[in-house]
Amino acid sequence: MSGLLSPRTPTPTPVPARTGPRLPARIAFRLARPPVSGVIRPRLVVVAVCLALVGFLVFCLGISVGEVPIGITEVMRSLAGSGDPGTDLIVHELRLPRAMTGLLVGIAFGVSGALFQTMTLNPLASPDMIGITQGAGAAVVAGIVLGWDAGLSTQSLGLLGALATALLVYVLAWKRGTTGYRIVLVGIGVSWICTSLTDYLMAHGGQFEAQASLGWLVGNLNGRDWNAVGPLATALAVLVPVALLLGRWMRTLQLGDDVAKGLGTPVQAVRLATLLTGVGLIAFGTAAAGPVAFVALAAPQVAQRLAGTAWPPPVAAGLTGALMVLSADLLAREVIPGTELPVGVVTGVLGAPVLLWLLVRANRVGSGG
Repeated sequence: MSGLLSPRTPTPTPVPARTGPRLPARIAFRLARPPVSGVIRPRLVVVAVCLALVGFLVFCLGISVGEVPIGITEVMRSLAGSGDPGTDLIVHELRLPRAMTGLLVGIAFGVSGALFQTMTLNPLASPDMIGITQGAGAAVVAGIVLGWDAGLSTQSLGLLGALATALLVYVLAWKRGTTGYRIVLVGIGVSWICTSLTDYLMAHGGQFEAQASLGWLVGNLNGRDWNAVGPLATALAVLVPVALLLGRWMRTLQLGDDVAKGLGTPVQAVRLATLLTGVGLIAFGTAAAGPVAFVALAAPQVAQRLAGTAWPPPVAAGLTGALMVLSADLLAREVIPGTELPVGVVTGVLGAPVLLWLLVRANRVGSGG
């Protein structure tokens, strides 16, 4: 015991020799006109650029695959506007909407997961773990089974369901303010309520409605057209900049509510704004392709480890999510010849080990309860 309490001379450890130049951890800058200052993290920039390049290659590869194979160079030429008419018809009208939907859905899920995990300080607090995705799914299934979708689009139903679920979680977690821990616990309970409601609706609906609901619930990019791309692209154009603007305040929340208040952060307002932004992203993404499993959970954690940051970086998380969805969709079409699996089946198979790893890691560090 005395050895544990008394100071002792640390044993020197050998320092490994540098094998090459290393990137600086951060580069601070300050501009006089306009008066802007900030910090650039070279490793994060390099990771984001690499993810964007690999994602673009997978994007083009996904477009090239189909009943009529097209070379990647022809796909790039067509995307640049210099392809032949036959290739342009296949690329722009038949395959590009599906690829764009997968790209935008991945970005939406990745950024939303980064927001929720940063806000709650919990790597397990993704929208599909705290009930937001299940709430959107329950609303869409209710619209299909009960006939509400005749007046409201899938996007509208998904958005309303996600917002209602988020409001319910926020209200139930409120006790002189909210904390990430209470949001996670309440969200898990609400998610099971929404799942039970969805199962009830499918069990009491007709065969056609049940099949339509099941095809949407697993997460699917089959048959997507430009009508699915437009609302999602508009939502991302509005919500992603908001998420980036909230980044500085969200990082102060990692220091604890008391410290964040001392630094001038409106804690509850930032938490509510983050919740609404994440809900909007996950709602429009879910409405476009269904609840693609585990992307919002795994993408921020993968991006955080690639970038070496203390929190999930939203931009890198969005690019990682896009790469995951595009790669899963490519595997879904190619793993079984002649069969197009729903993309959610592939992400579920690949994401389940990530969830188990996060649970084991949280238990080892003492944050798993």
